[in-house]
Amino acid sequence: MKKLFFLMLFILSTLKINAQDTSAYEIQRAKINALLAQRSANFGQYDASLNARTGIFGFQTKRDIKNSNEILRQIALNDNDIFKELKILLDYKDLQVEQVKTAVNSNSESILNYRKTIKGLQDQNEGLSNYLEKAESASSIAHIFMFVFLICCAILAYVLYNKNKKLKQYEKASI
Repeated sequence: MKKLFFLMLFILSTLKINAQDTSAYEIQRAKINALLAQRSANFGQYDASLNARTGIFGFQTKRDIKNSNEILRQIALNDNDIFKELKILLDYKDLQVEQVKTAVNSNSESILNYRKTIKGLQDQNEGLSNYLEKAESASSIAHIFMFVFLICCAILAYVLYNKNKKLKQYEKASI
């Protein structure tokens, strides 16, 4: 009963941990998707800033170039954040893989133990079946001997009765 309780407790705690890991994984994916959307928007701004020409005769000014460089720097910083968040996401994935491996190993051990138990019970059942067959055979032999013994007793009783009857007739005849 205790083993069953602890098994159920273990299963429930595993499910809770998996649910937390799954939600954390989804939150992490949402963060990465938001960062990718922000990078895409920044890249659109960068592309627009490259085409901006506010100088005389349609040339780019230092301000246009600085603005483009600042947007490019924001893209690089955003890329660094994406890499950090991807690393965390991969760590979650690795953790999930390890949990699955642990669960597989645990289940494999349980299956092997169940197989051993089933094999032992099958061997025990076969032994008991053989014992039952021997006991039934011995019982049959005992019944046969008892039947033969009763027949012999009946024959002996018949013979003794006839002998006793003849003796009584002989004694009556002799008197």
